[in-house]
Order: sequence, then C-alpha cells, then structure tokens
Amino acid sequence: MDKDTPHHDFQVGDVLRVSCPPAEGRVAEVSRFHASVEWPWAEIDRQSQIRWNGRRAFAMSPDSPEWSISLFKTDPEPWNLHVGDSCLVGIPETLVRIIDIGRYDPPQDVGWLPRPHTMLVVVPADYLDEALSEDDGDTIDLESAAPVTIQLVSRA
Repeated sequence: MDKDTPHHDFQVGDVLRVSCPPAEGRVAEVSRFHASVEWPWAEIDRQSQIRWNGRRAFAMSPDSPEWSISLFKTDPEPWNLHVGDSCLVGIPETLVRIIDIGRYDPPQDVGWLPRPHTMLVVVPADYLDEALSEDDGDTIDLESAAPVTIQLVSRA
C-alpha cells in the first residue's frame, strides 16, 4: 500500500488507483460459469469456522457483471482456461471508488490468513451510483498477503 495513505484514512467516495503484480496460479476446476484458480497468496486458516478451499472463482463470460466488477483478472482470461493450466493472476492498474468500508475487531473469519481487519468495498471509478445494487463491488483486504498497491487519487 502507498505509504502516504494510511488505510485508516480511507473514506467512502474516495477514488483509488489499485494494482497487484501477477503471480502464477493453477486452474483447479472449470464449469460452465466459473474457472477456479488456486490462489497464489493467502493460506487456508485451519482454525476458521469457514472451510475455504484455497481457490478463487472467475466468471466465464466477459459480459458477466461479476467479471467486470472483479479487480483480480487472469491471463489468459477464464473462458480460455482448462483444468491443469497455469495462468497469471493479478490486478491491472485500475481506478476504483470506495462504496463501503468494513472494519473488524477481532479480525473477520473469512477462511484464509491473514484474517482481515479492514476491507474496502469498491467498484470501477466510472460505475454509476444508480447502477449499484447490494451485491455490487469487489473487496480489497488491506491486510492481504497479495502485494496490492493502493494510492489515493481523489477524495469526494
């Protein structure tokens, strides 16, 4: 994270520039709707009440809102992946807007380590407020093991 922006200073409405250098993942499962990739960063939390399988699912359709909202992308795209393939997983430099902030004390039990204290819910910066529903947005875990870079671009 950018050292000039302490994570406790983020506010709803802030526009951020986020990125994460790609890391190698392996495709574990492919269905009609998702390609599941073994997550290259977080480790399974054996003490968790949630049984996370160590994977992240990516939508199989480029027209899916789930794909357009997702920060992390695969290279090649999910619809070109097959079980056993290697792919890169990362966040291409993207502008996002914070629509909610979750703060957790104790850290939230999500199934992986490290457990997050703060999660930003974000949408693409140009996403219209009128188009938002309760399920829109992706999360940025500020304590993530993934090397996500976050820079404050503007404040609402």
